[in-house]
Amino acid sequence: MSKNKPYIIGIAGGSGSGKTFFLKCFLEHFSADEVCLVSQDDYYIPVAHNMTPEENKLYNFDLPRTIDMQQFHNDITRLINNETITKLEYTFNNPNAIPKTLEIKPAPILIVEGLFILHFQDISNQLNLKIFLDTDEEVALQRRLKRDLNERGYSHDDVLYKWHNHVVPAYKEYLLPYREGCHKIVVNNSNVAEDIIRTTDEISDEVRTKLFGE
Repeated sequence: MSKNKPYIIGIAGGSGSGKTFFLKCFLEHFSADEVCLVSQDDYYIPVAHNMTPEENKLYNFDLPRTIDMQQFHNDITRLINNETITKLEYTFNNPNAIPKTLEIKPAPILIVEGLFILHFQDISNQLNLKIFLDTDEEVALQRRLKRDLNERGYSHDDVLYKWHNHVVPAYKEYLLPYREGCHKIVVNNSNVAEDIIRTTDEISDEVRTKLFGE
């Protein structure tokens, strides 16, 4: 690994695997100038403004082609090359939300997270550490229900339709086959915060020792 190239960590997990909380805990171990984060969610190709509610329900967001993979890869490459990137955040089809402009500065540690990061080979091949968040299907569904009903305004039926027709098939096709090739598999079935906090403590200690000799 080049001395100037960042250490690239990929964090992958299906919907409801707890990626958001895992990332929050993990990032707390590093200062803002030590780590930067690029999220696949910010690279969805905008489509919602042309859709009726029914079309939105049927549209499958859980396919690789819904992501602007080229821009995603380009931005990762720019960060590797020590360039700052700016982009608009994705607002999950909420027409009332005003997207923020994200400024992401390069850092010694680059975290890339998302559902398809192991499927996108140009991205996967650059990852120095691959972390897979593994969660039982029923646990993940309950988390998805809680999030989508409370935060994104979907109905219970809509969530179940997307789960069974979009989310689970995509997980099995585009993420699960890569699990055994990951360096760390984190089983996240409990809703006890301390379990994830302890895991991020251990992994971040390993990374800090490897990179900074601490």
